[in-house]
Amino acid sequence: MRADAAQRREAIIGHARHVFAERGGDVALEAVAAASGVGIATLYRNFPSRDDLIRAVIDDMVREILELVAEARGAVDKDPAEAWKGLLAGLMDMELGALTDGLGLQAGTGTGTGTGEAPPLVQVQQPALTALDELLTILKRRNAVQRSITALGVVVAVATITRPQVAAIREAAPGVPAQLAEAYFLWSRAG
Repeated sequence: MRADAAQRREAIIGHARHVFAERGGDVALEAVAAASGVGIATLYRNFPSRDDLIRAVIDDMVREILELVAEARGAVDKDPAEAWKGLLAGLMDMELGALTDGLGLQAGTGTGTGTGEAPPLVQVQQPALTALDELLTILKRRNAVQRSITALGVVVAVATITRPQVAAIREAAPGVPAQLAEAYFLWSRAG
């Protein structure tokens, strides 16, 4: 793939994340194309279906989570508590709550095909959950987080804290999500 085509594809994914977060996963793909500054034909050349675009958005989220986990893992030796705090801050910045609502993601429940396999979106998310669980194991050994914390629990907590609120609530209490994020960090620490 040419460099300009790859950049255009990444831009579409980035804009799709924001459009899905703001307007939901069933928004017209023309809105995603417009936000991306491309025509609908270009969007469909890159993503033949809505499912392909949603899968690319999920892949992008997983990649970002893996990067955040790797960064935190690199910082654990220096200061485990700061590594944990930095990871949570990065996760909070990802719009997980809005994207979860917008895309209607299932956080790991149920089965996909009746064969005992996980649903496709759960399979896509699994590498991020596995990496986060591995980091949590290290942080638990360093007494930086509570032993009861799980990767899925962290993702659900972050998604809950970052879930969009109606405008009247956002205006009345704009600092509440940051306060909840700080409270979750303080609660999650060991000791």
